[in-house]
Amino acid sequence: MVIGAGIVGACAAIEALRAGFDVTILDPGPPGGEQAASYGNGCWLSPMSVIPPATPGTWKKLPKFLSDPLGPLAIRWSYFPWVAPWLVKYLAAGWTWGRVEKAARALRPLLDGAPALHRALAEEAGVGDLIGQTGLIYVYPSRAEFEAEREAWRIRGAVGVKWLELKGEELFQREPTLDRRYTFGVMVEEGGDCRDPGGYVAALVSLAEARGAKRLAVGATGFRIQDNRLKAVVHTEGEVLADRAVICAGARSKALAKLAGDDVPLETERGYHALIADPEVAPRHGLMPSDGKMSIMATRHGLRVAGQVEIAGLDAAPNWRRAEILRDHLLATFPGLPRHIPTERVKFWMGHRPSMPDGMPVLGPASGCADVIHAFGHGHVGLVAGARTGRIVGQLLAGLRPEVAIAPFTATRFR
Repeated sequence: MVIGAGIVGACAAIEALRAGFDVTILDPGPPGGEQAASYGNGCWLSPMSVIPPATPGTWKKLPKFLSDPLGPLAIRWSYFPWVAPWLVKYLAAGWTWGRVEKAARALRPLLDGAPALHRALAEEAGVGDLIGQTGLIYVYPSRAEFEAEREAWRIRGAVGVKWLELKGEELFQREPTLDRRYTFGVMVEEGGDCRDPGGYVAALVSLAEARGAKRLAVGATGFRIQDNRLKAVVHTEGEVLADRAVICAGARSKALAKLAGDDVPLETERGYHALIADPEVAPRHGLMPSDGKMSIMATRHGLRVAGQVEIAGLDAAPNWRRAEILRDHLLATFPGLPRHIPTERVKFWMGHRPSMPDGMPVLGPASGCADVIHAFGHGHVGLVAGARTGRIVGQLLAGLRPEVAIAPFTATRFR
């Protein structure tokens, strides 16, 4: 039983089928639909995304997070009492560079080689054109801004990430439509991209169904466990008999994990994106401007810019001004875009990243029942890590040793 039809659930279902299991997928929403975090992410397949969200000194910015509702990371005052324990763990996880490097060394094997893994899956599903590997570029107004992030880049290098420095005209030869205020870039050639994450996830779920998986449009609510063995997964309309289950329900995994014996500090980071249809210009590579902390990608549906972190819970209304800020950053990044774009050409989206305080997922058997496998909480690396996570789930279900060490991702690490 696979609970969730996002990128992790889709990959897990395919790998469970490969391992010889009968598979049922439970998810109340359509695969790849706009309700899913997989739909709205930044389209990067970034094996270099090994630095957790909090780094040394982040605690100094906490007052700004609370006072600036439109900053890159904002916390709604009304939600602060609920999220305060999570924030303490979040800040502690990045308190020293030693802790950051430890997390990076754990994450790197989970992300390494991801573009190739996704390309192979996409080709199996008949959508190989959705996955590319043209490299990803971080752009900076000057080398000084890059040097300010030197320790994070040192850690990336220490875990095996390689990059090319692009200076002045070298940068503009790669990206001629980029605003000239950017004078320095860092290109990671191993980086890849997904040109339609929603379409990709939908194609993977269709592939799983074509190979025998069943899909039920219901939400899982719990488990029937007897003598520490799973007997069934309970859902909104009854139950389905199952002797194995995988929790990959994104930001809604917390309650299910608790029923399986693990009270995990999972929080939702609300992220936004803006998309301009039929753009006059577009980048050749995925870009991340340092002054916007946003990912930019030319997609099948238009030019997408994604980012922002808003801590406000699952049920608060969106603040669409945050998406407008992303749009404005996009216009400032490419002078060839018109200053005033008709509203019918601009689309905004908001969704929920399932995030653990240390930026690492929960992956492995549940404490209360080894028949239940956790595979959630990937935060900012859900898309890139989805393929490898699916492989690990298949290996765990089959009783094999995972190809990546999963001890750092245990659900009990915050006890």
